[in-house]
Amino acid sequence: MSATATPPLPDTGLPGATAPPAPSRRRRVTAWVAIAFVLLVVGGIGGAVSAANQWAQRGALDPDSSGPDGMRGIVEVLRDHGVDVVVARDRAAASEALEGGPASLVLPDAPALSDDAVAGLAGAADDVVLIEPRARTLDLLLPGSAPAGVAPGGADAASLEPDCEVQDAVRAGPVTPGGLYSAGDGTAACYPAADGFGLLVRTGDGGRVAAVDAAALFTNEHLAENGNAALAANLMGRHPLVVWYIPGLGDTDLADANPSLGDLTPPWVSPVIVLLLVAGVAAGIWRGRRFGPLVAERLPVTVRASETTEGRARLYARAGDPLHAADRLRIGALRRLATLLGLAANAAAPEIADAVAGRTGLDRRAVRGILLDEIPRSDADLVALSTRLRDLEDAARAAVRPERSPR
Repeated sequence: MSATATPPLPDTGLPGATAPPAPSRRRRVTAWVAIAFVLLVVGGIGGAVSAANQWAQRGALDPDSSGPDGMRGIVEVLRDHGVDVVVARDRAAASEALEGGPASLVLPDAPALSDDAVAGLAGAADDVVLIEPRARTLDLLLPGSAPAGVAPGGADAASLEPDCEVQDAVRAGPVTPGGLYSAGDGTAACYPAADGFGLLVRTGDGGRVAAVDAAALFTNEHLAENGNAALAANLMGRHPLVVWYIPGLGDTDLADANPSLGDLTPPWVSPVIVLLLVAGVAAGIWRGRRFGPLVAERLPVTVRASETTEGRARLYARAGDPLHAADRLRIGALRRLATLLGLAANAAAPEIADAVAGRTGLDRRAVRGILLDEIPRSDADLVALSTRLRDLEDAARAAVRPERSPR
């Protein structure tokens, strides 16, 4: 009968123990591939959601925004009335769209453009509607006009009548304006409130320039109130084409514009930062702490009373505090005596001492001295007290259970 040779077991230091199997390399690679795949999927979903919501989440006064502060509602109203609305997000696109024929230009405040650039855009349009003008734009396109505060009462104020001869405002009826403006020479003013007006209109050279606070009247949140929608359609829809200009980041033509951090840094900085981040993550994965499998370790679950007593004794001896050590000895003795005599767990120390004296027949003052009153001054006194406590417990045990007494 032939014997089959078996390979020797690796030495692990324990008899009969076998080495745990090495983790499979294929399993580790599969785990990393799965993690990378999950990250790619999550990133792809996030990018798709961000791209899908890009147009619906634009900022305030944006013609493509459906939010409360957006102005997509008036754009849809204009298109329903046969007006073509072109949204231009840079100055070049706006200028090109204005060349297509009679058009109205909807112009928000553009602080990044010079006066010449603003005047050039306005000059290429037949009508200009300033939807949130500031002092510079007002003085440039409506000479002598300026901001004049806010209408009293805000959104809760009463509606105001046009009180002017501008037919577009008369047909629209009352509105509740937000920002107010003072009118320059030759400028018609409507919706008077306090020291200003809610609408300014200047006509000349076959064209017209109007200024109004669109944030309080023409946004999606307020468009259906009073005559807001009619006023917006009358001001913007006078021509078959509306060019809605949204200032872009690269539209500025100011020579002294403050450069951004991206303009001040070389083009290779951003790729290097990304590369360093990727390298840091890779180094963390490579050098990071790897936890192995759990190892069972047998620990003692019980400790002998003698070991605890000796340990505490060493601590008390090192501290040089016999009184504290005596208190610990007395507490233990009182607890055992109370149990032996059948007293309650919350029995006071004097009550236990009296019970011990009554049961053993010893002098009550002597028993109280052992259990309560005597103060050890040295280690010798502490040893003597320990002996007397032991003798007292033996006496109490003999009085309670004489059949078990060794004497």
